[in-house]
Amino acid sequence: MTKLWGGRFTKTAEEWVDEFGASIGFDQNLVEEDIEGSLAHVKMLGKCGILPVEDVNKITEGLKKILEKAQKGELEYSIQNEDIHLNVEKFLIDEVGPVGGKLHTGRSRNDQVATDMHLYLRNQVKEILSEIKNLQRALVLQAKGHVETLIPGYTHLQRAQPVSFAHHLLAYFWMLERDYERLEDGLKRVNISPLGAGALAGTTFPIDRHYSAELLGFDGIYENSLDAVSDRDFILEFLSSSSIAMMHLSRLCEEIILWSSQEFRFIELDDAFATGSSIMPQKKNPDMAELIRGKTGRVYGNLFSLLTTLKGLPLAYNKDMQEDKEGMFDTVTTIKGSLKIFTGMIESMTVNTDVMEKATHSDFSNATELADYLASKGMPFRDAHEVVGKLVLQCIQKGIFLLDLPFADYKVASELFEEDIFEVLQPKTVVARRNSAGGTGFEQVKKALVLAEEKIEKTLA
Repeated sequence: MTKLWGGRFTKTAEEWVDEFGASIGFDQNLVEEDIEGSLAHVKMLGKCGILPVEDVNKITEGLKKILEKAQKGELEYSIQNEDIHLNVEKFLIDEVGPVGGKLHTGRSRNDQVATDMHLYLRNQVKEILSEIKNLQRALVLQAKGHVETLIPGYTHLQRAQPVSFAHHLLAYFWMLERDYERLEDGLKRVNISPLGAGALAGTTFPIDRHYSAELLGFDGIYENSLDAVSDRDFILEFLSSSSIAMMHLSRLCEEIILWSSQEFRFIELDDAFATGSSIMPQKKNPDMAELIRGKTGRVYGNLFSLLTTLKGLPLAYNKDMQEDKEGMFDTVTTIKGSLKIFTGMIESMTVNTDVMEKATHSDFSNATELADYLASKGMPFRDAHEVVGKLVLQCIQKGIFLLDLPFADYKVASELFEEDIFEVLQPKTVVARRNSAGGTGFEQVKKALVLAEEKIEKTLA
């Protein structure tokens, strides 16, 4: 089979070489974007008088028929035609005859593939942004029911201070908000048109790049043709933002896995998001959380793979850049699926409030409250820290907690202690009193929920 570019060649590659070099196995994902870009390109060629109206109309109708077949899954792609661009061009020539070959006037596969990926990422990022908002809504909904539910807060995975469970969930809301902002800001770099840059140097045809960019909904064009065909920063930025977002999801996965264990029993996942064991009938495994945690690594890998591919490439296009797509497609699929699964997990999980609250009474996470108490009465905080540390040691030696310690022992430790210390040490009091901005105090958490809901509503508006 003769290649569409084969005029200067005297022999064809063996089949296995064609298979190795072909990208149609994965870049067929770009078929709709490829046709969308071609429709804009041919319309521009007509407007500029480069192609006659009858050719433009014929090519346009042919492309629309191919698009319809693509959407129905009726196209049969050929490895012999290498990539999505040559496959579509061959479909078009079969559909409308030799005039279909005029479509490629004033462009190259180099600017064509770049255009396809800009269009693809623009569409996909918008869907990912929507999924982020869905997960944020799920977090807010759970948080609203647990403003006064207490959970031990941890540092170094050691009990630190009690916090509102809503406060803990909202920490992930704000992580996701930053993820949203990063991806949204990245659209500025995605929504630029490389179409018309040609292979690397532009074209001799009097094209109107601004017009084709306008037709495709781009905000502007690349100002340098070399940059236009060789830039993959917009994909790197997407992969980077996605990696950070997956890292956030993975951190929450780790907590969900811990919380759902027998040792914690803070939550129970819905059966729809857990699996059993083939040998142990009692098991309920948090497999979806584990899987998302695991898939985070492949998203990182996609980022590092493309960084490595690009690091030594001279301008402009090189075949190495064919390796830019599979990681992008994989990351899109992975992050969209992870966000969707997570939304369901958060919406449906059962929170064992009694177990959480009991945990806050069985530790020394109220110790900081004692130090703050003494400091508020004039004792230097460093001295107060030492006093409380000795009281904690005393309790450990007796096998009790601070609320169990007799008041007389407090008085021996410091005359500044009063009878109100037992109220101060109550976990709910500990949490409620932390009313500094952004703190875990119940009033602050309520304000944070209002702010979070406003963020969601503003986005939807």
